[in-house]
Amino acid sequence: MLLPFFWMISTAFKPDNQIFTVPIRWIPSPIYFKNFTKAFEVIPVIKYMFNTVIIAVLKIGGEVFVSALVAYGFARFDFKFKNVLFIILLATMMLPYEVTMIPTFIMWSWLGLSDSYVPLILPAYFGSVSFIFFLRMYFSTFPKDTEEAMVIDGANYLQIFFKLILPLGKPALVTIGLWAFLGTWNDLLGQLIYINDPAKYTIQLGLASFSNMTGETLWGPLMAVSFIALIPVVFILLFAQKYFVEGIKMAGIKG
Repeated sequence: MLLPFFWMISTAFKPDNQIFTVPIRWIPSPIYFKNFTKAFEVIPVIKYMFNTVIIAVLKIGGEVFVSALVAYGFARFDFKFKNVLFIILLATMMLPYEVTMIPTFIMWSWLGLSDSYVPLILPAYFGSVSFIFFLRMYFSTFPKDTEEAMVIDGANYLQIFFKLILPLGKPALVTIGLWAFLGTWNDLLGQLIYINDPAKYTIQLGLASFSNMTGETLWGPLMAVSFIALIPVVFILLFAQKYFVEGIKMAGIKG
């Protein structure tokens, strides 16, 4: 699994005459840094990464909050047709993105928002079915005693949600936030459909258009950009590893 990543990192520091040698030279000698210089000359890497971060931050905030709110409702309240509505919600997961892609694009085009970040961000504020399912299982593990005590003390359900459920659910919220970030950072198809202006390109669009901008495949600079694009993902995974493991463990106990 790690072999392609190691080859990518190795290639990012190799001159052209060492990339496709047989047998493979895994350790560059000498270490070649000009691939990174060339990569920044071909595409504005920092700008594309900044554009991706903007989409990710705006998307994650809404997606995590709305998913948590809906999951709390399904986990704690009994209402008419609760199970039926939850089954219908889960059934939407059976629709692949390719089925809804064209009608959704037509809708955003009709609204005049096709060449913008809105189609990539706004749907997140309706929640994510997989996140709702995950958080419902997680919230169901919480004992109800503390909530009942807060109700007796005069707290309403929104206060319980913000002051009790969200703090206790931090591991699960960080977990789905991490998933949302990875999904946004690595998304190519959605960004390819809706973004046409090169000034609005994300890092994945920059990688996809790298060869078109040079007229040929420059493997060294391309691997250098890929390596740079991987750094934020690795950093966030290392930072959130504790919460990620705890969130998966606690949700799995209930499941």
